[in-house]
Amino acid sequence: MPTRLLIIADTHVPKRARQLPPKVWEEAEAADVVIHAGDWVNLELLDELEHRTRRLIGVYGNNDGADLRARLPEIARADIEGIRFAVIHETGAATGREKRMDAAFPDADVLVFGHSHIPWDTLTPKGMRLLNPGSPTDRRRQPTCTYLTALADDGALTDVRLCHVPTR
Repeated sequence: MPTRLLIIADTHVPKRARQLPPKVWEEAEAADVVIHAGDWVNLELLDELEHRTRRLIGVYGNNDGADLRARLPEIARADIEGIRFAVIHETGAATGREKRMDAAFPDADVLVFGHSHIPWDTLTPKGMRLLNPGSPTDRRRQPTCTYLTALADDGALTDVRLCHVPTR
């Protein structure tokens, strides 16, 4: 049975939005695993996601204070259905990212990151998949706010979808 994933980052609650959009909450509650790549901003969102989801994997970001840093790592690693995931908030400049991440995460199959609010889905020279879901609350220079969904099944990551948050 495939494991359903929701991948989010840069939620910035309550600075960019009072709360996560309803569609993101629906996805979180339906997912088997939620991955959050940092910049929560508010400890209450971490508490609520832990309460409303089956499994949460998260890291802190550059906008997260001491309270979040006390509960979350800078880098998280997890094996999901035989896929080795690493999660970090910031990976630096887009130029050269693939080679730098191959060197920094040689044992990962998938690296989830955030920070830029720009969706990203590429393969490194060594075959690691790099995923940035954008932001479900702060689109910055993007046309819409976004998040990712995917399926993990028997060592394969499939059905990776960039989802757009409906405008109100």
